[in-house]
Amino acid sequence: MSEIAPSNQHDGPAERRRTGRIARTRRLVFGILRARTDRTLAQRTAFLAFFIRASSAAIALVLQILLARWLGTHEYGVFAFAFVTLVIVGGLLPIGIPTVGQRFIAEYTENGQSGLLRGILDGSRLLMVAIGTAASLLGAAGLWLFGDLIDSSYLLPLYLILTCLPIYALVEVQDGIARNYSWIDLALALPYLMRPLTIIAIVGATMLATGRADAITASYALIGAIWITGVIQTVLLEIRLRREVPRAQRAYAWKSWMVTAMPIFLVESFYMLLTNTDVLVLSIYEDPDKVGIYYAAVKVLALISFVPFAVTAASAHKFAEYGAHGDRDKLESFVRDTVTWTFWPALGATLAMLAAGKPLLWLFGPEFVDGYPLLFVLVLGLMARATVGPVDRVLNMLGQQNYCAMIYAGAFALNLALNFTLIPLFGLAGAAWATSLALIAESILLFHAARTRLGLHVFILDRKR
Repeated sequence: MSEIAPSNQHDGPAERRRTGRIARTRRLVFGILRARTDRTLAQRTAFLAFFIRASSAAIALVLQILLARWLGTHEYGVFAFAFVTLVIVGGLLPIGIPTVGQRFIAEYTENGQSGLLRGILDGSRLLMVAIGTAASLLGAAGLWLFGDLIDSSYLLPLYLILTCLPIYALVEVQDGIARNYSWIDLALALPYLMRPLTIIAIVGATMLATGRADAITASYALIGAIWITGVIQTVLLEIRLRREVPRAQRAYAWKSWMVTAMPIFLVESFYMLLTNTDVLVLSIYEDPDKVGIYYAAVKVLALISFVPFAVTAASAHKFAEYGAHGDRDKLESFVRDTVTWTFWPALGATLAMLAAGKPLLWLFGPEFVDGYPLLFVLVLGLMARATVGPVDRVLNMLGQQNYCAMIYAGAFALNLALNFTLIPLFGLAGAAWATSLALIAESILLFHAARTRLGLHVFILDRKR
């Protein structure tokens, strides 16, 4: 019997080239998955973060579509207002501690300062619970005293969301801790995957049982989802930290932490307000139906913002590490990489969302298609930010948090002024233009700050890229 020749001996040149490309691609993918360099670890972390956030975007989009269908435009608008209020207040409560944690955890680990490492890990979490509890009590008192000034449709949902502020603040700081150890699954999977699925389950069960749901139903579901996922995350994080962090007597450097945190808190506060003020100001001039249409348009574009989020989650602590080592070459190269990783995926996501925007909005309900033209305005600001990558984290991690705070303060002031000027004139389009113009101005100022304060060129068209 003659020996059978290997099949590739009879393959033509085109087939061998195709096989060679597949082999090279396979080696590249496995190289990234197996390699242990900082760059490949950051790539893996960014990819995992983006995969989780992209998956959560799909789930969140389904959630928003179902809520819009189940609640109707009016009740959906009421819930959107309450939810945005929670995002703003809950995002402000950590007072910059999650970002400070990423900076000091890397420093204490590098220097072998186990006591201070233990102190910031445990102290920051206890502080968040205390601040969240105080905010809940103060918020309830404020609503009781000034509730007459608020539309009655919004009042009860606002009372309800106050009950989840302590655990919401705790999850925010634990997110930062988990990212620092590259535990992206723990940082993101529970709040961004399990939380929306839990909301769908609770509201869906209510619809099956009673045949109706409203903003109050959705608010109860939101509270339950936040508490369930927050408690699970707390338990799992503590188990991992006990394995990873050496035992030591806790030491606290509250003065140093808070001095560093305050400018970062201002940066994050102004950014949070910058990206959510439009919905709040709209609720002053427009009825809940219009607010719901605008909010649906914003949610359709959520995937684009997940790209810079994923890159930031993977890279922020590396900026601090390279800065602490004084490794300028690695820092410059890594910054250029993160800008590239941000811009091109964001551009692809933008084109996809614009192409699919109208049918996606139709899924919310026929009336939501009116928000489609807003997408073309809103993406201008999002893409402007993508051209400079995670430049704000670069500034914060390298000691320029004060300068960054000033930029965000100016951008927020501009956004607020534009919203109050343009919304009465142009309605929903005015809100979209106000947000985009403020983001464009902010991006230009952040680029200038990185170049003049740190000597870093963060624009996507950098000649060295």
